[in-house]
Amino acid sequence: MTVRIQLYFDKLIRPIVSFLNIFVRLLGLVLKIDHSLENKKFKTIAVCKFKGIGSIIQATPMLKTLRENFPEAKIIFVTTKPNKAILGKIKYIDEVITIDDSGFFKMIIGFPIFIVRLISSRIRVYIDLEIYSNFSSLVTLMSLSKNRTGFYSRSSNYRMGNFTHMMFFNIQAPIYQTYLQMTRLFKCKNIFTGLYCFESDIAFLKSEPVTLDLRNTKYIVVNPNASDLRIERRWHKSNFIETINRIVSLHPEYQVYFIGSKSERVYVEEIVNTIDLPNVFSLAGKTNLDELIAVITHASLMISNDSGPYHLAVAQKTPVVGLFGPCSPSQYGNYGNSYTIYKHIYCSPCVHEFSISPCNGNNVCMQLISPEEVLERAGLLLKCVFPDTQSKKDGIIYDHFNNPLGLVHRGRGQQ
Repeated sequence: MTVRIQLYFDKLIRPIVSFLNIFVRLLGLVLKIDHSLENKKFKTIAVCKFKGIGSIIQATPMLKTLRENFPEAKIIFVTTKPNKAILGKIKYIDEVITIDDSGFFKMIIGFPIFIVRLISSRIRVYIDLEIYSNFSSLVTLMSLSKNRTGFYSRSSNYRMGNFTHMMFFNIQAPIYQTYLQMTRLFKCKNIFTGLYCFESDIAFLKSEPVTLDLRNTKYIVVNPNASDLRIERRWHKSNFIETINRIVSLHPEYQVYFIGSKSERVYVEEIVNTIDLPNVFSLAGKTNLDELIAVITHASLMISNDSGPYHLAVAQKTPVVGLFGPCSPSQYGNYGNSYTIYKHIYCSPCVHEFSISPCNGNNVCMQLISPEEVLERAGLLLKCVFPDTQSKKDGIIYDHFNNPLGLVHRGRGQQ
């Protein structure tokens, strides 16, 4: 199912969410249920993120915090089918419940079973990490969880009743800290901020015509892709072609491997075939998840658009140059092993304001990034010159006297 169809479907169910918002508010006035979160020993906690492997990786500090503070709780992750593989590798999660959204009818047919699984799990806390999704809000409510937490923005007034607690979504805070703000609602004593580092024990990659000794080969990984959620995050392929040609001429001792999914294979191979150098290869569509993690983990350098592989490189401590445009690196980048390049033009960041970027694909924010800038940062990382981590601290105060800041109370969000 394409992103445009998903967005259209999400708009169609908004009236249902709006009606349930009113109904649940009225029901709450009658039942007067205690939704306090302090000093509770929750037996089952669900976390939901339907889209974005990068966002899932950024949520791992929150997952670890929940695991350490609620060691006896069962932690469930609710997501779409493509994310199940990577979630299965995160040891803080006990169960993954998925829905297949690859096709409209597949999703509709599978939806009742999906909801039954949620209800039968007897979830006591449901944390929805989606920001604007009506579908996700509907699922949150239908889980019948007693405590339902989500993120607030001005556009979400109509669904505030579907949640028992809403946290202000601050686009200036690092996204992992925004997710962690949810755990501060539960008065978690131990807060963990490090991204989850995935295990990688693969030493050799055999993928015709490539045989790669991961631990004894000097190589650079390039990710020219961005998911169809935000295709505007792509730096133009001509820039990648120029950049890699110049890197190879300056550093002929390195091999270069382009990565991508099966659906991105044609796009990646167009770039590689244009470069046409004997030490530049395409691995797009040729690696499974374990192999991809291993390839990224052992790379000397990675150059990537803001997408899932970039966040994976950050988590694996691989030196990485991140190219940002529709998203701000202050929210999704800025790590000690990452140089981020970002042009703060007037309409950026736009991802949390528009379902479809206002430029409609004419991504000036990415076009302004030059190959020279990328070459400069890549050269620094190859010399093991890393960014000043002190300058990357956000300086944001997240709580006051152990009370989380940003909790939006029902009825006050409009003010």
